[in-house]
Amino acid sequence: MEDLQKTLAQNLRRYRLRAGLSQEQIAERMDVDRAYISGLERGRRNPTLMTLWLAGRALGVTVADLVNESPTEDATEPRRVRAPRRKPSG
Repeated sequence: MEDLQKTLAQNLRRYRLRAGLSQEQIAERMDVDRAYISGLERGRRNPTLMTLWLAGRALGVTVADLVNESPTEDATEPRRVRAPRRKPSG
């Protein structure tokens, strides 16, 4: 199970960065909290099938792509994307 969570974590991050999205942006597309995306990418969350489907739809990939141990695309690491800083309220 840990191997599958690690694979999902790596693939989710890879596809998110390839799409040029921040964790906050993909969270908005999936209608979940950014901290949840962070937990998925660190292998700390065990998502439901529906969550995997939503993630795939948000990234334009299949659920199979997210859990595939050998991604078919090149292995180059995409650039990091940072979410815009929020202005303090008050």
